[in-house]
Amino acid sequence: MEAQVLAALHEASGPATAAWVQERLGGDLAYTTVMTILSRLHAKQAVTRERSGRAYVWTPAADEAGLAALRMRRVLDGEPDRDAVLTSFVSALSAHDEQVLRALLDRATADGPATTDGPVTADGPAPAGDPAAESGTDRRR
Repeated sequence: MEAQVLAALHEASGPATAAWVQERLGGDLAYTTVMTILSRLHAKQAVTRERSGRAYVWTPAADEAGLAALRMRRVLDGEPDRDAVLTSFVSALSAHDEQVLRALLDRATADGPATTDGPVTADGPAPAGDPAAESGTDRRR
């Protein structure tokens, strides 16, 4: 249902009300259900909302690719062994996907320092127990 609501929001010419989304989905879902879905998407940072009178208007926070990336990050963040998940994911990439990833990493390196979600050392992510990891200090190679 979240995907259907997001698809409807992407079709909107601008911010949309929950009633508009409900109508766009054919009215099969109750208004309260649409509001619940939109609220959950907001909590996941997949949509933004702004007051318009007594109601909210909703907007997708990113395009489809950005939303897919958000879902991937959430899955990765929920795993206890992030390194193992990344290793498994990268080892299963197609040759083309690997080339795209390498080009993106090369471009990021050429662009200079960037912020990250977690501490990074010259050798990659700071290991558990590392003072940088515990202090939240970012270091980028």
